[in-house]
Amino acid sequence: MNLRDLRYLLAVAEHGHFGRAAEACGVSQPTLSVQVRKLETLLGVVLFERGGKTAAPTAACDRLIGHVRAAVAEADAILAVARDLRDPLAGRFRLGIIPTLAPYLLPLVFAPLREALPALEVEPWEDQTAALLERLRAHELDAVLLATEVDGRDLLSRALFAEPFLAALPPEHPLAGRAVVAEEDLARDMLVLADGHCLRDQALAACGQSGTLGGTLRAASLATLLNMVAAGYGTTLIPGLAAGVAQDAGLVLRPLASRVGRTVRIAWRARFPRRAAIASVGEVIATRLRGFATAAAVEAPGRIV
Repeated sequence: MNLRDLRYLLAVAEHGHFGRAAEACGVSQPTLSVQVRKLETLLGVVLFERGGKTAAPTAACDRLIGHVRAAVAEADAILAVARDLRDPLAGRFRLGIIPTLAPYLLPLVFAPLREALPALEVEPWEDQTAALLERLRAHELDAVLLATEVDGRDLLSRALFAEPFLAALPPEHPLAGRAVVAEEDLARDMLVLADGHCLRDQALAACGQSGTLGGTLRAASLATLLNMVAAGYGTTLIPGLAAGVAQDAGLVLRPLASRVGRTVRIAWRARFPRRAAIASVGEVIATRLRGFATAAAVEAPGRIV
């Protein structure tokens, strides 16, 4: 039994005619007929009732046809994967990304990625850092975009761009009148994300805190933090790419005195074979965000266009 004969079987079943099936397969009708006969002999069953102008599938064929389709589909999938491996810039590229980055970065880089790498099918997956790294190590993701260093010799990473933190304040807050805000002044009523978000730990570290802040809210998303600050519930630190959304919510943004921020990195398995895809995706993102940190260090940025 070979893959070619299985394709012949599917063609006859589809067209109901040996001649049309042979034409679709690009072979002569006698050749196709002989191979189908050989397949029937091998299987020990008759697959088609042959009439003058038709070939109707038998009950045995109906029982086997699903398995044949699955076998041919799996063989085609193997060929597709091998083709993608020959061209690392083609096919699926499963990209994990943390929640405090995904809503703001993806709209900026998807069009440049499609333009620069038209054969690459980028599939984003949003999750917290620990879950992304687990999926990466389990070969369920090809690369991840993080804001922390990676641990372990099995993973590698490359810095893509620096993203400054900004103080986000309600307009009536006393700190809103300052041109620059000192981090320690935010600590009294600063709201942070729940455990598991790297931005929570980075915000606490920026303000010199180990876990206790004035605000009691521990939000699951950055959007919740922004809405609570807009309602006058407290202050927070946001990554620079979220500046446009924060301004839309009516918040006042101010640069921080120490210019602290985070470094966005792309990480991958050390033995991942498609290094060219990693390098190309990383370069497109880095190029799109080039100059962002410099502009943000001078004043609170708006949207990148």
